[in-house]
Amino acid sequence: MALSPILVQKYNRPVPRYTSYPTVPLWEEELSSSGWENLVRKAFKMTGSKEGLSLYIHLPFCESLCTYCGCTKRITKNHDVEDPYLKAVFREWSHYLGLFEGLPKIAGIHLGGGTPTFFSAQNLNFLISKILKSAEVLPDHEFSFEGHPNNTTFGHLQELARLGFKRVSYGIQDFDLTVQKAIHRIQPFEKVREATENARKIGYTSVNFDLIYGLPHQTLETLKETFDRVYELKPDRIAFYSYAHLPSAFPAQKSFEDFLPNEREKRALYDAGKEMLIEMGYEEVGMDHFALPDDPLCIAKRTGNLHRNFMGYTTSPSEMLIGLGSSSISDIGLGFAQNEKNSSSYEQILKENKLPIIKGHIQTEEDKVTRKLILDLICQGKANVPFSIWEKLPIENMQSLFEMEEEGLVKINEGTISVTAEGMAVVRNICMQFDMRMIASKAQKASFSKSI
Repeated sequence: MALSPILVQKYNRPVPRYTSYPTVPLWEEELSSSGWENLVRKAFKMTGSKEGLSLYIHLPFCESLCTYCGCTKRITKNHDVEDPYLKAVFREWSHYLGLFEGLPKIAGIHLGGGTPTFFSAQNLNFLISKILKSAEVLPDHEFSFEGHPNNTTFGHLQELARLGFKRVSYGIQDFDLTVQKAIHRIQPFEKVREATENARKIGYTSVNFDLIYGLPHQTLETLKETFDRVYELKPDRIAFYSYAHLPSAFPAQKSFEDFLPNEREKRALYDAGKEMLIEMGYEEVGMDHFALPDDPLCIAKRTGNLHRNFMGYTTSPSEMLIGLGSSSISDIGLGFAQNEKNSSSYEQILKENKLPIIKGHIQTEEDKVTRKLILDLICQGKANVPFSIWEKLPIENMQSLFEMEEEGLVKINEGTISVTAEGMAVVRNICMQFDMRMIASKAQKASFSKSI
């Protein structure tokens, strides 16, 4: 059932995406580089040495600017930047190797960007093969990368497959040419078809498409045409994201803001897209994510084993995620740390044999409890709320939860809160009611994208 226009208007407010808890703007930032190193050593002994660890590697370069994009990137056509950057990434990984007691076990690798396929297949092989030689790869590892359909070559796919990559995610966004021109992301359908079919020929077990709703010039008609094209290729997974309009942070977004749908039109786009996906045979995994029924994500959702971190929804139980590369964020359970965002400064810091940490956060016991609650809501759609959380909730947050129950968005029963099908549309708003850091800081919510 679609969310009513009244509820769309009520809940379309700036809300964190909860890729972490606390969210990055609310980190206490009391973590020094040496403090982070000690935390990493402790986390590796506790969990990393047993269940393995995952790596997120940020590759920030793009040849042209996609004006909708909110990622950390560096625009250049100079491919001479590849070699020094990848050497810096391996230098960072080598620094972490010096902190681990014993050989690390790698459960997962994800290459994100920017545009990872900006880098040549040979250069990606250089980095990944060196990392793999320095660690043990777990048998059920999950390696994935983000590819631009226009420049993901057969060679890219083949080289990464040899290294153990079996999942690829293509940034599609929309197939309508008017929309593509507005967001400066022109990619013909035939290029997407070629990239998708090449991945399947080589043996990739999962192809994901990233789509966005709420883009300039999008209408229900153009969205249907996009989804008709998607259905022709039938990817295994689909991420159907809400466009986040933050022109104060990303000035290029101002170029098309007069052509954006209003909040009701935007929500109608999502509802229509979701309905089409269900008709195509996809199941809703969680916030913004869909997959075919036999996909591991759907199976994990049904069995209660779905996890979520900075890389999105995952089936990997690994609690330790190390971020490599400029702007990358590490999440090791005990705390978070983010790297220097500027790629040149990132490289320089590593030449000085230091980790490029610019901010971080050490998790308190209350943070850990709240984080589990929020992850349970986002991954499983329900959570047991400890009394220690209930007793600290301000009266206005309790009232908001009771209102949500009356509106049919949640069900509250003896300390358990369950999100209804309608409530999943505003699950971020529901999570925010339990955000103890947000409550304590009364943070400026305008720094977050709107929930709808």
